[in-house]
Amino acid sequence: MRFNQTTVSQPQESTLSQHTVLRNTYMLLSLTLLFSSASAGFAVVSNAGFGSSIVAFILSFVLLFATTALRNSSWGILAVFGFTGCMGYSLGPMLNSFIHGYTNGGQLIATALGGTGLTFLLSSAYVLTTKKDLSGLSRLLMTGLIVCIIASIANIFLNMPSMQLAISSALVFISTLLIMFDTSRIINNGERNYIMATMALYIDIQMLFQNLLMLLGSLNGNRN
Repeated sequence: MRFNQTTVSQPQESTLSQHTVLRNTYMLLSLTLLFSSASAGFAVVSNAGFGSSIVAFILSFVLLFATTALRNSSWGILAVFGFTGCMGYSLGPMLNSFIHGYTNGGQLIATALGGTGLTFLLSSAYVLTTKKDLSGLSRLLMTGLIVCIIASIANIFLNMPSMQLAISSALVFISTLLIMFDTSRIINNGERNYIMATMALYIDIQMLFQNLLMLLGSLNGNRN
């Protein structure tokens, strides 16, 4: 008879798995955000044009599929850095348009960064504290994204500032819910791969930042 054998119950194993995925996700997310910021900074300093931005955006889609395919190997980490680097670089022309197009462009970018960080912290803290399962939001979020994409395409031809304001506001709200949704998937074992979890949260954060910046530009921007 064994008296000193340590056993771990299934709920305990599940909790350990959640904590491991969450810890690895936040660590990798922090590093990829720093790398993405450096890529965006390089694009701004080098005055990257819309052509190179589009190429980087297309390349990021290729790396998105590559990361998904390599998610269970160490190559997946390199792929996610490549993905976030290209996504960061693609922001260059947008950031330059604010820096050079608004007298308070730098302030708008800083405010959007601060707002994005605060929103991420509060949204994540809420889900981590309450441990709510938000999987039921998946259909609503997907529908909202599709509606916003269709509206954005339509507004290319309509060119209505009020419509763009409404789209940006909706996407700020949706991206906040997506942060909560993807965090909920980690702590409720819906996502066990930290590379995929990192990529999902990164996309949520970049969507939030871009649309918050556009919203701030529309409401508080002082054009040159």
